[in-house]
Formats: sequence, structure tokens, C-alpha cells
Amino acid sequence: MKEEMDNLSTKSKLHSRLSNFVSWIAPDPETRDAIVKQSNEIRERIRAKAKDDNVTVTATPQSGSFAKRTGLRRHMRGEAEIEGQDIDVPFVVKLQGQSDYQLAPMITKFRQYADASYPDTEKKDTKSSVKLIFSNTLSYDLVPVFATDDPEKQILVRTTGEQITTSIQKHVDFVTDRTKKSDTKKGVVLFNECVRLMKWWRDVRCSEANYLEEVPSFLIDLLSAKAFDKLSVQTTYAQTLSEWSAYLAHVVRKKELVYFTDFDNHNPKVDATIWQVIDPVNRENNVAAKLQAYEIEELAGWFQEARESWSRAITADLNGDDIDSLDHLVTLFGNSFMNHCEE
Repeated sequence: MKEEMDNLSTKSKLHSRLSNFVSWIAPDPETRDAIVKQSNEIRERIRAKAKDDNVTVTATPQSGSFAKRTGLRRHMRGEAEIEGQDIDVPFVVKLQGQSDYQLAPMITKFRQYADASYPDTEKKDTKSSVKLIFSNTLSYDLVPVFATDDPEKQILVRTTGEQITTSIQKHVDFVTDRTKKSDTKKGVVLFNECVRLMKWWRDVRCSEANYLEEVPSFLIDLLSAKAFDKLSVQTTYAQTLSEWSAYLAHVVRKKELVYFTDFDNHNPKVDATIWQVIDPVNRENNVAAKLQAYEIEELAGWFQEARESWSRAITADLNGDDIDSLDHLVTLFGNSFMNHCEE
């Protein structure tokens, strides 16, 4: 199979279909400048209201999947294609003379700033943000986080009261650095586009799950990075994701420790949790800490099944059987693939 995969042409029907599908799930590049302009306007208005309220906002960095260029313009929810992008707009708040990082009061303040800045815009409070909904397909999450003495680190407060040290910019760099590295390879696929396909595949599998109804995008980012660091990218999406799926099936089933040395060269501490997938900017944050053994086993099974589907799709493509190849891709990406894989 390895020799066959090496001979897989980027001009094949399989690769063409995947390229078209990636274009369909990715945000429209023509709207990116408009989104950046609008998000910057939101930053300026909210920051001004905070200043009037004697709340100091030290930074409003680019963040989330939009900044990483791994976002989707639509998602799968069950059998439905849900249009829409959520753009994260974080506000780094410096507390004045106190160290009590309370999320709820700050969310209340930012709701007031949003009401004053955009009185006619629909809004929704979430567990960690205020969502400004400008249309059915575009919304912005105003996310307050707290400043530390280090300008590259922030305190993220969860609804449980748990406080986590993080770095918004380093999380973006973690992904974009790998995308840049993949762009120097001879192959034609980029790391971030492979992450998009992994996220859509995740959505399809979650809709069919026995137990694992939600897999965080951050976990997909980290597992994709683990596979990239081990295997890089190949000349086609099919080659790349076939190899990634086989490798990650092994990593997840064996519950191998997943960590990175981008920002910290020390080995992480091994704890008593079932599986450790370590946040690259905070060795104390285990992204897989809440997963139960049966959920981890289900995730491993998903990767194993994906490897088999990729193998069959590639073999069918090499044999010129476009219909059989398409059937296996639909298994991976749902019926949406059939409807959106042609130019």
C-alpha cells in the first residue's frame, strides 16, 4: 500500500474531490478582510466602553481557529449542515489592586459594553463569553481573560472556577508554525487544511457516537500536530490523512503521552489520569483529563476505521473505480461530501 500511495497522483479524482471539499468547508477567503475589519471595530468600541468603566484592557490579540486558519465556515450537526462562523475576540483585562479572577462579574460587564456599543445587534450569553450575532452565518465571541505579569501569558477562568494559565498568541503560533513548515515541503497539502478535514470528520463521527458526542477542537489540533511532527504531510490529502489516522489509532489506543517542546523542553509530569494530552503552553493542563476509558477506546476505533476507509478509497482510486472511492469518502465525511466534492 505504501508504494501505491507514493504513486497516487495529485491529478487523481480522489485528490480533486478532496481539494474541492476543503474549499467548500473553509471560510471564504474573500470575506476574511471584512471580518478582520469588523472584529477590529468591535475591539475598539468594547475597549473604549471598558476604559470609561475604569476597566483596563491591555491587549486584544487575534485568536482561535480564525487566527490559526483552521476554522470551518459550516459544521455538521447530526444530518444537517449548519452554516456559520464564530470569531473569538479576546480581551485581556488587568485587575486593579486585586487578584480575584472571577469570570461571572466580568461577563456581566462585557454584556453591558456590548449592549451600549451595539444596541440593535442580537446577543447571547455563553458560559465564557458574550456572543454578538450579526447574521445567521457570522458571530463574534467577546471573551474576557485576565492579564498576568508576563505579557505573553493570561489567566483563563472556567465556569467551574478553575483557573488556567494560557497564552493566546502561543496557541496561534503553535498551529501557524506547523502550517508554515508544511508549506516548505514538496507536497501540495498544508497542515491547517488537513486540520479542517479532521474537524469535519470529527463532526460526522460525533453525530454517530455511542459515547463520545463531543471532541474539542483543541484536542483535534494537538493530535493533528502530533501526527504532523511524526509524519509531516504528503503530496495529497488522502496520503496524509491515511498515515495520520493509522498513527493516531495507535497513539490513542495505547494512550501514549502526547506533549510538545515548542515552548518548554522539560518532560511533563506523569499523573494518574487515564491519558495525558498536554497543552503545549501549560504543562499542568491535560486536555484529555476528562475523557473516560470507554470514550478513549471509541476515539481510537474512529481513527482505526478512518485508516481502513482511506486505504480502500485510495485503492479504488488507483484502480480507476471512482464510484467505490467516493463511497468510502462519504463514509469518512458524510453525505455532504457527495454533494460538495465536485467543482
